[in-house]
Amino acid sequence: MPALGFTLPRQSGFTLLELLVVVAIIGVLAGYVGPRYFSQIGKSEVNAAKAQIDALEKALDQYRLDTGSYPTGELGLAALLQRPNNEPKWAGPYLKKALPPDPWGRPYVYRLAENGSVQLLSYGKDGQPGGTGENADISNH
Repeated sequence: MPALGFTLPRQSGFTLLELLVVVAIIGVLAGYVGPRYFSQIGKSEVNAAKAQIDALEKALDQYRLDTGSYPTGELGLAALLQRPNNEPKWAGPYLKKALPPDPWGRPYVYRLAENGSVQLLSYGKDGQPGGTGENADISNH
């Protein structure tokens, strides 16, 4: 059979085997890096809650210095932003912005103890009392 006088150009590209190897390597890297990345997100949320509780506690201390006592349980943290009706010494607002929710989107719990101290609390990621790790309660005490 006579030669046609031309040759087909070799097509360049990747073989199926090469593509499978690359996909496997990406999968192994994602399996290794993914859990570490998401655990860091959880730690940063806990640290953000601690920082917000600290800031709220400082605002409450300033409120107490001005008025002589912490807000009642009924007034709660809202007293940091709006003057209570029966508080002539209020010199707020004590926060520059609106009252922040915890990093998981729930309001902070404010409790006034019988001894006059306050407790600020976030129930953590699960929103339930108790727990461990990211689900543990975060408090100023």
